[in-house]
Amino acid sequence: MTLPKISPRLLFLAGFLASAGLIGAALLFQYGMGLVPCPLCIVQRGFVIAIGLTLLIGALHNPRTWGLRLYGVGVVLLAALGGAVSARHVWIEHLPPGTVAGCGADLDYMLQNFPLLKTVTLLWAGTSDCATVTWSLLGLSMAGWMVLCFAGFAILGIALAWGIKRGQTAPRA
Repeated sequence: MTLPKISPRLLFLAGFLASAGLIGAALLFQYGMGLVPCPLCIVQRGFVIAIGLTLLIGALHNPRTWGLRLYGVGVVLLAALGGAVSARHVWIEHLPPGTVAGCGADLDYMLQNFPLLKTVTLLWAGTSDCATVTWSLLGLSMAGWMVLCFAGFAILGIALAWGIKRGQTAPRA
């Protein structure tokens, strides 16, 4: 039995649509439901947007072997960084009350008034806003779901980089 051919362009497009869906959901939560994102949520959105743009460019470019590897590795790296931020966010959510820093400045203020390294340090530390779970599904907070989403993007990047090449038939089962 032979598996059907899988087009890398289709994988790129599916990944892009997934990232666009995640950003759409984030905007729905923010503007439709009034849930204000914390600084770590905003950073996670940035990684989802970067992954989505990488995948969209890959779909438009429709690269061959080395291009697939380059885009795939890029997606894996972005997903790993986004996953690290999400995992840190989940860790902050599970800290005992009183051990997380109080409400800090918002991301725009930090970027305008602090050097980049100081801003990254403050973001990584998190605030009480980051520790508050305002929504969950099946016992996972948004940050927990984002860990899974970034893992999915990393798997997609691996499939693009080292998986089926353009025009190649899938291996026999």
